[in-house]
Amino acid sequence: MSNEHQAEQVRSGKGFIAALDQSGGSTPKALRLYGVEENAYGNDGEMFDLVHAMRTRIAQAPAFTGDKVVGAILFEMTMDRQMGGKPTAQFMWEDRGVVPFLKVDKGLAEEEKGVQMMKPMPDLDALLERAVKAGIFGTKMRSVINAANAEGIKAVVAQQFEVGKQILGHGLVPIIEPEVTISIADKAEAEGILLAEIKAQLDALPGDQQVMLKLTLPEAANHYKPLVDHPRVMRVVALSGGYSRDEANTRLSQNTGMIASFSRALTEGLSAQQSDDEFNATIAASIDSIYQASIAG
Repeated sequence: MSNEHQAEQVRSGKGFIAALDQSGGSTPKALRLYGVEENAYGNDGEMFDLVHAMRTRIAQAPAFTGDKVVGAILFEMTMDRQMGGKPTAQFMWEDRGVVPFLKVDKGLAEEEKGVQMMKPMPDLDALLERAVKAGIFGTKMRSVINAANAEGIKAVVAQQFEVGKQILGHGLVPIIEPEVTISIADKAEAEGILLAEIKAQLDALPGDQQVMLKLTLPEAANHYKPLVDHPRVMRVVALSGGYSRDEANTRLSQNTGMIASFSRALTEGLSAQQSDDEFNATIAASIDSIYQASIAG
């Protein structure tokens, strides 16, 4: 059964998870970095056409296969579109050997108690049903921690796991992502609080359930090793969080058992103006460097 095959690839496959899930707020920046200015599109529809073309170009590159790319996180509109003449999730798995995930959150609420919780998701069950039908394996949702505020961090983690249980109820594997902002002065302290809160939530999960975690690369190497080794955790992946690809790779290689799930660091150096040969060579080098960092630990 492909779901069991996918689970095994996610659990123990060598490589990383590509984050191709820029949404409405982050798409203009992603396109600018790709060499597409805002005057190139007149509305959101045209903008999403352009970013889908970018994602399709990445996914169809010869180096973008399950040999080094374990999985890919897709934006909802990407799931609803096609690549290579097939629905995107089907193309990812059947043609590239890459396990498809879906970003499900609706963005961040205003900051309170040093954190940004996820906005309400009243239509989540309907989206999850669509995801299952589309062949999606798991989901991803993001909160943000901007200070070492114990009450705020506890609330963020509790919300993540509450929604995570809803996702597990649909037979999907949630990637829980409480991102710690890399520029805050008390980052290490926040990471200490976060570790304890995540571990408490994991310990309370039923024995037959597993989640994934997507975490900011920590200040202390192997800080999250207890989570990597936890029986309720299928895989721990790292976000680049604004670090350059070189810096993110260096930090990642120092954390045993963590693999990358980079977005901007993956697409660094890509341009709409590149020829196919230039583009494919650039993404191949990027994939290889992130792969090497992911297997180094």
